[in-house]
Amino acid sequence: MNAKLILSVLICLFSLLGFSQNLDSLLTVAKNTKNDSAKIKLYNKIAFSYIFRDTKKAVAVIKEGKDLAETAKFQFGMTELTNTHGIYMDVMGKSDSARYYFEKALKMSRKHGFKKIETMCINNLGMFNWNRGNYNIALDYFFQALKINEDLESERASASSLNNIGLIYQEMNLNEKALDYHKKALVVREKYNMENEQIASLNNIGINLKDLGRIDEAISTYKKGIALAKRKENLMEYYRLLDNLANAYSEKNELELALQTYLKALERAEGYNADEKSLLSTYNNIATLYNETNQPKLAKMYLNKGFSLVEKYPETELVAADLYLTSAESHYMLDDFEMARAHRSKFTNLKDSIFSETNAEKIADLEIKYETEKKETEILLQRAKIAESDLIIQERNYQIFGLIGLAVILSVIGYLIYKQQELKNKQLQKENELKDALIRIETQNKLQEQRLRISRDLHDNIGAQLTFIISSIDNLKYAFEIKDEKLNTKLSTISNFASSTIYELRDTIWAMNKSEITFEDLQIRISNFIDKADLASHNITFNFKVEDGINKTFTSIEGMNIYRIIQEAINNTLKYAEASDINIVISKVNKQMQIEITDDGKGFDETKVALGNGIQNMKKRAMEMNGNLIVRSGKNRGTTISLNL
Repeated sequence: MNAKLILSVLICLFSLLGFSQNLDSLLTVAKNTKNDSAKIKLYNKIAFSYIFRDTKKAVAVIKEGKDLAETAKFQFGMTELTNTHGIYMDVMGKSDSARYYFEKALKMSRKHGFKKIETMCINNLGMFNWNRGNYNIALDYFFQALKINEDLESERASASSLNNIGLIYQEMNLNEKALDYHKKALVVREKYNMENEQIASLNNIGINLKDLGRIDEAISTYKKGIALAKRKENLMEYYRLLDNLANAYSEKNELELALQTYLKALERAEGYNADEKSLLSTYNNIATLYNETNQPKLAKMYLNKGFSLVEKYPETELVAADLYLTSAESHYMLDDFEMARAHRSKFTNLKDSIFSETNAEKIADLEIKYETEKKETEILLQRAKIAESDLIIQERNYQIFGLIGLAVILSVIGYLIYKQQELKNKQLQKENELKDALIRIETQNKLQEQRLRISRDLHDNIGAQLTFIISSIDNLKYAFEIKDEKLNTKLSTISNFASSTIYELRDTIWAMNKSEITFEDLQIRISNFIDKADLASHNITFNFKVEDGINKTFTSIEGMNIYRIIQEAINNTLKYAEASDINIVISKVNKQMQIEITDDGKGFDETKVALGNGIQNMKKRAMEMNGNLIVRSGKNRGTTISLNL
């Protein structure tokens, strides 16, 4: 009996066994199979199924299968199991290990010409980059996989790429477009009876329907996915679908039904340890519902479970910021104000560490409200003093009237008229000052609102349009076979320019959302830029040093000018200097703040080389801050740029 026939018989048996409790029995059958290639392929299928049921058994089967493949020198099986090993690592939350196995499997598949496995590896690497927020890279991988499948005329395999492209558009909040791709993927998966994959498609379709406000359709889709996941015992998608269904119920204000569904999502099967981090959201949602139904003690119980997970996975602390806000609410309800304030403060600190338009807008609103209330209080106090002054003057006038006789009545009347006029003038002056103060406050509020509106427009409109341009260019490049190299280069240049513009736009929004920038804010921004430059430049060592004791506050324009000067200096060095070391030092010299950017590159002869627009722009920025920018260089002696403020 040949290998293909043996594998077909075993796969039939695989289906008959129900794909659940009989996995152990099927593993026994696989171990007794004589044909090596059929045995190893079956090991891979069993290992993949165990990943979503029993992670400990999954890794044991993967390792045993790889040992068998190495002994039998069966390269296809070894490549397939290496890719499955990456999926296991990804499910367990070990991202770096997952990438290692995916890249290793991709190299093996290309070396031996295993196109089917190659597309799976490319899809998996796309998912890895998607999870890291590298949407353009992820989309590139998914379109690569889709093109390979189209070249191979493999409609079945294209379902995964269609699904993943939908996920990227979903992440970009292009829900209609995402829904279209997820529905295409579902059609293919239904056509080829790919039931486990159908579950993921139904979940994704439900998410996009909910985000589009079609809640009843979303609930119906989630229920269909849950029924299928339960029948297939796909526990990971089963729990995810339950959590999403509970979210939909909550949005529909069916709180009791939402709570029951969340609790059901926590009933994890014995031996199932995958996707544990996702419980953070579930714990927080349950606690929120208990707070809304006036049961803060029960809320605290689930919040504590969430905090235990944060301790276990410290990298999730930023994601879990809402736990602290919900906990603060619970403690307020229980009259534990000290703990409530502590958790509220923790939530605020975590949120402040994430730059976002929403956060900036809320902070700005609070600042405006606080300043307005402060000014209004001052105005009320001044009015009270004026009223008190009026009463005192009146009392004195009455005393004068009682003491002065008829002989001096005309003088008294004249004196009173004079005093009253003087008082009116003072009152008018005070009222004018109060009006001016109110106008200044109103003007400041309008200016702040205008700045926020401009930053929102930049972020929402221009940022979204640039992202759409990048996506459209990538779609053009991978949806059509462009053989004109010049056109290809031009499209890549436009895409890179648009990406660079997005980063520039974020820097501008960062400055616009602040009325002033502290040195600490600026230092963090410079450090982030240097880290990115360091990642992009493999052969250059960056050194960033800041002298202790520098404590200065800049206007938003000054802060942006300093940041742009350092950015331009480093970019010039990367482009032209051929340096191996770049040093950035911020220090105090003669009561001035000095910023020096030094490299050990090839330099240039200042007497022979005309300074370009970049240097001229840097000098103009320095002059705007009443500063001085000096460029010192020599051939083969490196370059130093000094900014003195």
